[in-house]
Amino acid sequence: MTDIVNQINAAHRAIGNHPVASGEGRSVLLRRRYPATIEDVWDACTDPSRLARWLGQVDGDLRLGGRFQIKDNAGGEIVRCEQPRLLQVTWSFGGGVDTEVELRLTPDGDDGTVLELEHSSPAGFIDEMVRQYGPGGTIGIGGGWDIALFGLDRHLHGADLDPATWESLPEVKEFAIGACHAWGAVIQAAWGTSDEDIAAAIAMGVQQYAPDSA
Repeated sequence: MTDIVNQINAAHRAIGNHPVASGEGRSVLLRRRYPATIEDVWDACTDPSRLARWLGQVDGDLRLGGRFQIKDNAGGEIVRCEQPRLLQVTWSFGGGVDTEVELRLTPDGDDGTVLELEHSSPAGFIDEMVRQYGPGGTIGIGGGWDIALFGLDRHLHGADLDPATWESLPEVKEFAIGACHAWGAVIQAAWGTSDEDIAAAIAMGVQQYAPDSA
């Protein structure tokens, strides 16, 4: 049985400033360690046959400068690829504003890897989203990546996942609720959000990922 509390605590979460192609950017950052070699983690994050077992079906011209599409999810362009340490892509969902995702891998001992995932948006875009809708959307972005990296952990431990149905499992919903609360604390510290507004934002995130529990 998966220890959900330990899974939640395994990740470091932060809101930061990260430049994007158009200039100043804001980002959500996740960092966690996996008990696997850097080559294995890189392969799990770039091989379509493995991505399909924890993230989703990925199609396209999977090379530097090529474009990719995740089934029923985002697509974009492969901007940088420095095997096995750095992958940077643009990220667009449903024709919306282009954002950027950067994956950074660092060896940690003989059999461990630290993974950092940073999802950056133009600063004006995300600041306007926070002004209009509160921080719930940011919690949704962070929570979604949290769930994905939880799936990567399960994959690296040999679990056979179906990304199309995995998020409906009780343990994943429990994890999603914990991740939304964890992001709520980070976002409240970053933006000075009131307790009332952050509670509403957390509820929005929980409604998105675990609607039966909201």
